[in-house]
Amino acid sequence: MLGKSPAWQDADGACSGYLVEEGDACVLVDCGNGVFSKLRAARDYSVVDTVVISHLHADHFMDLIPYAYALSYSPHPCAQAGRRPLLYAPPGGREAFRQVTGAWSAPELIENAFEVREYDPADTLGLGPLHVAFREVPHFVRAYAIRVTGPDGNFTFSADCAPNAALPELARDTDLLLIEAALELPELKPPRGHLTPSEAGEHGQLAGARRLVLTHISNDIDPDWARAEAERTFGAPVEIAREGATYDV
Repeated sequence: MLGKSPAWQDADGACSGYLVEEGDACVLVDCGNGVFSKLRAARDYSVVDTVVISHLHADHFMDLIPYAYALSYSPHPCAQAGRRPLLYAPPGGREAFRQVTGAWSAPELIENAFEVREYDPADTLGLGPLHVAFREVPHFVRAYAIRVTGPDGNFTFSADCAPNAALPELARDTDLLLIEAALELPELKPPRGHLTPSEAGEHGQLAGARRLVLTHISNDIDPDWARAEAERTFGAPVEIAREGATYDV
């Protein structure tokens, strides 16, 4: 768990970023604000072979920028060797990256540092021993929940989403559902784009998830209240994500 904050990161925290390891495979799911620093504290960033982005909001991809600078210009051996990790982005990702970094006349910064591929959400990615599947979920931009399956287990990441039926379908019987719970109360006006802790618990219960962890949640929210709300609808113990935590599935 590299980062679990919503769009406003906690003090000394990071936004969305999750490191998935199985055998020799090392996959970074999302790379939001502050995640690259947390990655460097946990691992040598050269071990990451693939990055997968759930959607194109800044708190889920913005630290691709310092990551790209490190891969392009640092004295690290992987940079000197021109190593380019795979970067799977949602449809439209390449153009979004160019627009952001083009603001300072570096439109190809991310493409030069990573091997950028836009995934087809209908496909399943084979990343060594891991298989990655997607399901579109409702948000303010097109967003995709992600299910990662390994030889002995699987986990599902909700991305950011309003209440929906697609997530429980993707997460059916998942070993670990890592689900956003950004709001204390539902948005007052449509469209909606996030879940409350009680709604997160409902989605976990509908999925039959074996374990539920609330993420994309601010330290501004009382964790005991959030946990109780989610447990009330999930019907079993619930955990609150914390940076540095590890989860075995």
